[in-house]
Amino acid sequence: MFPKPFLAAILAALTALVPGIANASSETGYTYYETGDLSAPASHAPSLGLMLIGGADWSKPAWRWFASKAGGGHLVILRASQDGSDGKWLMEHVGGLASVQTLVFSDRKAAFDPRVAQILSDADGIFIAGGDQSNYVRFWKGTPVAAALNAHVEAGRPIGGTSAGLAILGGTGYGAMADEAVDSPEALADPKGAKVTLVSDFLTVPFLANVITDTHFSERDRLGRLIAFVAQARASGNEEAIGLGIDEDSALCVDGNGSGRLYNTSDGHAWLVQPEGAPQFEADGALDWSAVELTGIGPQSRVDLADMTVSNPAFTGTARVEAGALRDVPTPPERREWSLAIHGGSGVIERGDLTPEMEAAYRASLQAALAAGSDVLENGGSSLDAVEMTLRVLEDDPLFNAGRGAVFDAEGRNQLDAAIMDGATLNAGAVAAVSTTRHPVTLARAVMEKSRHVLLSGEGADQFAREQGVEQVDPSYFRTEHRWRQIEEWRKDNLSALALDPTHRFGTVGAVALDKDGNLAAATSTGGLTGKRWGRIGDSPIIGAGTYAANGKCAVSGTGTGEYFIRESAGRQVCDRVAWNGQSIAQAADDTIASIGALGGDGGLIAMDAMGRIAFAMNTEGMYRGAASSDHPAEEAIYADETLANED
Repeated sequence: MFPKPFLAAILAALTALVPGIANASSETGYTYYETGDLSAPASHAPSLGLMLIGGADWSKPAWRWFASKAGGGHLVILRASQDGSDGKWLMEHVGGLASVQTLVFSDRKAAFDPRVAQILSDADGIFIAGGDQSNYVRFWKGTPVAAALNAHVEAGRPIGGTSAGLAILGGTGYGAMADEAVDSPEALADPKGAKVTLVSDFLTVPFLANVITDTHFSERDRLGRLIAFVAQARASGNEEAIGLGIDEDSALCVDGNGSGRLYNTSDGHAWLVQPEGAPQFEADGALDWSAVELTGIGPQSRVDLADMTVSNPAFTGTARVEAGALRDVPTPPERREWSLAIHGGSGVIERGDLTPEMEAAYRASLQAALAAGSDVLENGGSSLDAVEMTLRVLEDDPLFNAGRGAVFDAEGRNQLDAAIMDGATLNAGAVAAVSTTRHPVTLARAVMEKSRHVLLSGEGADQFAREQGVEQVDPSYFRTEHRWRQIEEWRKDNLSALALDPTHRFGTVGAVALDKDGNLAAATSTGGLTGKRWGRIGDSPIIGAGTYAANGKCAVSGTGTGEYFIRESAGRQVCDRVAWNGQSIAQAADDTIASIGALGGDGGLIAMDAMGRIAFAMNTEGMYRGAASSDHPAEEAIYADETLANED
């Protein structure tokens, strides 16, 4: 048998070989892991925030938010099972933290360890992982760990939890102290039964004093049991008790003032459960409740936990419980399997301005582009592939001011611009003033994927295209007689684009798409303005102006007086209105066009949100446009008074 000093040395040596493990001891009642630099300073002061995760996948944007709340400093993860691998994942895939320490508890005595107390005292942020919340209750309730957690939030530092870790953050929580967890039918049949084990006087977290939380919510059908938890709490004297359920893959991030937004990696929601009045109970204990107000919180919603209100809710409804049976539960909206919207430019297009033959030609061209993009999406292709394929069709169509059919500049040249953006990664590529590349949108994608740049211009962009094998053509390929006559008229009288072609004043083409994986993308392509001079570049290749996409928010492509779209950061503005103002995609699109109009600009845009809902906004008399989705077949429109089934 080896002597203890020798075993300790062996353990220390093994610890040094295993990344992230600093100490493992059954004698102390916990195992300790670390990753990162414990001596590094935080980048800024921590601030109060709550991250409430419903289990399963973690949202990287939510974790970046939490890392910022922690001041970019030192995070402590608390667990009662598993290991410290989450810390390594956070450092490698999220970043923004100096270090992550993990304490895995196996015994209540660890809660009294001075080292544990010091680690928690020094933490810039604390996160409680999933597992079995009964262990957290047994190990921490009434100990220095509970006191340290309360002191942490009282000092204005962020705290979060997922699954079991979220269950204990409410003023009253489901402790899961029985031998088996309770499900919804059991809980509704007897909210005061032995399996409905609620725990109070544990943690004190801002805004959650009267909140009971539950997780894995829709996936495990837990609405019924959360209503039962609230019923027991109210029957026990807490008349203000309400419920907050979080779906899997979803994270509700709440600022220090109580305002919160939802991040998710799928289609989840948060559920605010607010029954009216006191619960009633049948003779056998079954619950009766005549009105349970339910409010769904989605990525476009904003919740205020200070007064428990929700702006732009994802859904609302009033459920009821009769003799332990839950009825009339509202159905959350589902994300479209895939969705596509396109535009071919805007202008003064009134009925009768186009000949029947020309109108039919435009509609056929829009349908052809929709067919190309829809085929990609229906067969499981990416949103990036779909918007590129769609625009390649429009770039080859001489009806549109993009690719073949582009307008001429003052010197009689076709100078083409394009951009593409990946909402999943925020990667983007753009080109300006190219003259020998057949498909500028394909070149823009090559810039995004095969260079470290975002925007290339002129001869350099065409040279890059040749080096990457992107198809080249003679500049004469882009010439059409219609456009040449326009530049000759412009040279003669220096006419505006409106005078040259009022029915197609802004000839930009664009597409936005959502694929089956929930990823958004946007692309735009244009020949610019007739008679443009001095190397003028409009909004189309400017990321955030004429083109923008961000998962969970929106995708946008614009068409109009580019200078105004640039000044208003139109594409990014739509997404910010959705993300931060809680506006619907239609409201955000309309308000953005209104802000452009207030400056004197004209045009339109297409926009799509994370659910695949589509908006068309314009302050012109028409816009060549179309849409298709998994819900509705392809359809096109030209005039301002036309509406599409796919339009929201």
